[in-house]
Amino acid sequence: MQRAPCGSWKSPITSDLIVAKSIRLSDVRLDAAHVCWLESRPGEGGRCVVVRDGEDLTPPPFNVRNRVHEYGDGAWTIDDGVLYFSHDADRRLYRLIPGGAPVPFTPEGAWRYADGVIDRKRRSWIGVREDHTAAGEPVNTIVAIPLEGSTSTGRVLASGHDFFSSPRLSPDGRSLAYLAWDHPRMPWHGTTLYTLALAEDGTPSEPVALAGGEKESIFQPEWTPDGSALFFVSDRALSSNNAWWNLYRYSLANGSLSPLAPREAEFGLPQWVFGLSTYAFAGPDRLVCSYISQGLARLAAIDLPSLGFTPLDLPYTDITSVRALGNHVVFRGGSAVSPSSIVSLDLQTGRADTLKQSTTTDPEIARFFSEAQPVEFPSAQGRTAFGLFYPAHNPDFEPLENENPPLLVKCHGGPTAAASSTLDLRIQYWTSRGISVLDVNYGGSTGYGRSYRELLDGAWGIVDVEDCVHGARHLASQGRVDGGRCVITGGSAGGYTVLAALTFHDFFRGGASYYGVSDLAALAKDTHKFESRYLDSLIGPYPARADLYRERSPLFHVDRLSAPVIFFQGDEDRVVPPSQAEPMVEALRRKGVPVGYFLFSGEQHGFVRAANIKRALDAELYFYAINVFHCGLTF
Repeated sequence: MQRAPCGSWKSPITSDLIVAKSIRLSDVRLDAAHVCWLESRPGEGGRCVVVRDGEDLTPPPFNVRNRVHEYGDGAWTIDDGVLYFSHDADRRLYRLIPGGAPVPFTPEGAWRYADGVIDRKRRSWIGVREDHTAAGEPVNTIVAIPLEGSTSTGRVLASGHDFFSSPRLSPDGRSLAYLAWDHPRMPWHGTTLYTLALAEDGTPSEPVALAGGEKESIFQPEWTPDGSALFFVSDRALSSNNAWWNLYRYSLANGSLSPLAPREAEFGLPQWVFGLSTYAFAGPDRLVCSYISQGLARLAAIDLPSLGFTPLDLPYTDITSVRALGNHVVFRGGSAVSPSSIVSLDLQTGRADTLKQSTTTDPEIARFFSEAQPVEFPSAQGRTAFGLFYPAHNPDFEPLENENPPLLVKCHGGPTAAASSTLDLRIQYWTSRGISVLDVNYGGSTGYGRSYRELLDGAWGIVDVEDCVHGARHLASQGRVDGGRCVITGGSAGGYTVLAALTFHDFFRGGASYYGVSDLAALAKDTHKFESRYLDSLIGPYPARADLYRERSPLFHVDRLSAPVIFFQGDEDRVVPPSQAEPMVEALRRKGVPVGYFLFSGEQHGFVRAANIKRALDAELYFYAINVFHCGLTF
């Protein structure tokens, strides 16, 4: 092994490797015996492609994507071999019979569609429509659209709420279940589960509320195979101390509600996007489900007659998009040593086969991987916070004598999201060069119950920042990292945490903000409908608490910021527009603080093009090397 300054170690995990060998896998589906999924490919400009049994279903230039709630997903469904999808370029819905060409069945216009299911009985697509035809906020409804023709924008089945998701048609086609919620709540604050009856011609009855409300979050309703009950996930309190997203069964015969496997674990996820699934029926008497405990996921089977709960022995710690048909289960799984993968599991034999991996795992490259280590650490006001720590690791190098590695603190977005334990080559890019990484699950993160999520209520820019600072200090106090060379990086809400940490604390020596927020009031006044009232809970109502918005906005306290910062931004970002980054960049330039700014043409909220992903990653490393780490570089 060679001794060399941390940060300068030569690594085969390059930005070229990451963008050439990595794709994003999501939205697993089963269609009879066929396994389907969605691939987002940086090498094709971020084009999203539906894949069936390893073969592309959607031809270029079709891009299977929608922008409902701006974040989209749930852009396609498949039924009896026929694919129905939203094309990003024109927002229209298309029907694709394998071997044929995609045919639109909605007109051109300012409508967006998501989360669809197929009503075979009435030959209709039923899903969420977001109508942008009028001025002001778009209008969200659940609609039914005939599968033939291209003139109908949909017959409204459910309306009267600000947001809708998860339409589910009963097995006999006579009832529709769905979720709805209203400003100022986000879906992890409170949603309501409704059902309505559908006449033979599809005419809807008045909806009936079954569960949920302003302080209960419902997730993923599903009908039992015989239609006698509705299952869903709810975070209604199991104890006086905390509430967890747990599974429930609602009997339609007597209206009774009962928990299935009550425990202090999360069986649900925050609904930032459509199409999420954490459980599925594996036959009439069995359920398979993923759940998160202490930040790590497992898969389990539940015998419904006995409610027997059996965790399955699988090598995955991040499990999503669960689907099942009899003994056949498919999901997206990953772990600290395996990338995000499409996995097929036989419940009868226990055999798990990997159908597709999101990135290369060449054995020679795998020697350089640093494994995630779950950590807990004390934070401000007696709190305990959590994270995943990746120590610097390279089999060919070791630090200089008496040198501790620098630390990159990573802030996830949301802020109601969580650090993933799945192998991420972007993290290994840093650790293989001698830079340790702490991926922080600060207060407000998902995976630790509702009480932990609510730690950020009224405290965004305080609790998250304190937890990032205390996490870095904790590792430095243990001699695992160099406390004098800590930097912080994050995107979206994580980008705001970066700027707040650098502005209001003097611990970090530099940072990178990817499409982050610098002016909270501007965000409250100029963002999309889905998040337009999110700050009511994170900061306070605007303009009533304009004082808090200004107090916590880094832009208005640039005089307190002296650490180098680099900004990355997409010019088509509607969630956090460039106007959030550019005033901060100019203010820092006038002050003489080292600053970098990259504005990427054609990018939105999150970069999807290979060249831009590569350029941003290399630029961030170079910026730290010059301004913080003071080490040589080998790309």
